[in-house]
Amino acid sequence: MTDRSDDRSADQPGGGWSTEGLGYLQKKVARQRVFVVHPYVKDQPQPSISRSPEGRLEEAKGLAIAIEIDLVGGEVIPLRGIRPSTYLGTGKLEELKSFAANNDIDLIVFDCELSPIQQRNLERALEVKVIDRTALILEIFGDRASTKEGELQVELAHLNYQRSRLVRSWTHLERQRGGMGFMGGPGETQIEADRRIIADRITRIKRQLETVTRTRTLHRARRQKAPYPVVALVGYTNAGKSTLFNRLTDATVMAEDMLFATLDPTMRSIQLPSGRKIILSDTVGFVSDLPTMLVAAFRATLEEVLEADVIVHVRDAAHDESDVQKEDVEHVLAELGVNLDSEADGTPVIEALNKADLMVDEQRIVAENRAQRDEKVVTLSGLTGEGCDSLVDAIDMLLSVRDHRIELTVPYSEGATQAWLHANAKILNEEHGESGITYNFSVDPIAWARFKRKEENPD
Repeated sequence: MTDRSDDRSADQPGGGWSTEGLGYLQKKVARQRVFVVHPYVKDQPQPSISRSPEGRLEEAKGLAIAIEIDLVGGEVIPLRGIRPSTYLGTGKLEELKSFAANNDIDLIVFDCELSPIQQRNLERALEVKVIDRTALILEIFGDRASTKEGELQVELAHLNYQRSRLVRSWTHLERQRGGMGFMGGPGETQIEADRRIIADRITRIKRQLETVTRTRTLHRARRQKAPYPVVALVGYTNAGKSTLFNRLTDATVMAEDMLFATLDPTMRSIQLPSGRKIILSDTVGFVSDLPTMLVAAFRATLEEVLEADVIVHVRDAAHDESDVQKEDVEHVLAELGVNLDSEADGTPVIEALNKADLMVDEQRIVAENRAQRDEKVVTLSGLTGEGCDSLVDAIDMLLSVRDHRIELTVPYSEGATQAWLHANAKILNEEHGESGITYNFSVDPIAWARFKRKEENPD
């Protein structure tokens, strides 16, 4: 885990953190002792499908464990209402303060969104460091991003988050008025300087991201010239996407029982039973209440989902709140602009009910009944391999359904076209005649359109 130092330096905005580092907190040798709380307003109307407070707390604890810390425990805190200044009431604050002191707590994570003022007041009242859910997710992303683009995207989101919280770092200067009359003192001057430093850094990062995005666009354009459909694995974090990806592609992508094990997209090509080749993409996992700044920051990274020909929604069907997780994923996809309505020319979706090896009898019965009723639902286990062949068959069938049936006579001199058809189309029949070979074949319409464009515009 990381720690936020009180040491202040002239070249660090806010004096407590560096714009050059991604971590919200500075690294410490000793592991921090962390306590997680999930406050919620009781008797508040909830959606028909919603997480239980206990489920939310367990997820928040899982997020905390995703970084190297010593998790002391967690607590669900029911509230009559939210205090504008401290979120919690005075009685609960005193109880938390006593608990933190008696158990040597270094950091309390609030599984909610805190305003800058609430965060500052909570730190004063509890006398320990406090971060909210957004800061925790930013910390995980900053720790896990491995590509240059991922690091820049995280830092951009981090700076946008910190920009609104500069007031916290300079309250110790409030009494130093300085200057004359209406002139502001050093505290106000420092905040303005910090804001300029952050704004300059944000501008530099955006320029760097433009360069990285151009490179990614070139790579995507090169892939689009290849006649391979893109199939994207999406799902809630820790749903088993990377394990399934490794199973299907024989890859070695990091796959652990941990939230946000994957942050940067990975792509591999595989061959389907029909002989068709596809590009399979493993993407970052989604989570409930994903910070808006991260949705925006990782839009470029998630463009593989926007460009996908088929989406495989990998679900942890053994999880007690699998249905809620499904809604969260669909909500984030909608925010990204992905149209999931297949009847309105949306992106077709296959639902992969993963972790069959962990399902209890009732869960397995429900999953298998759904799979029998809907050919776009598959029960499987990425860990054991059970049902993975069925998923591959479902992808193959879904892509084949939209295939064009074409009859084409290819002159004997056009060897490149013959080779392309054998490599990328399903040859149903071929007859040799005087003018050439007459092929009767089915082919993916996207692949065929790309091939025809390349023929018409070889440059």
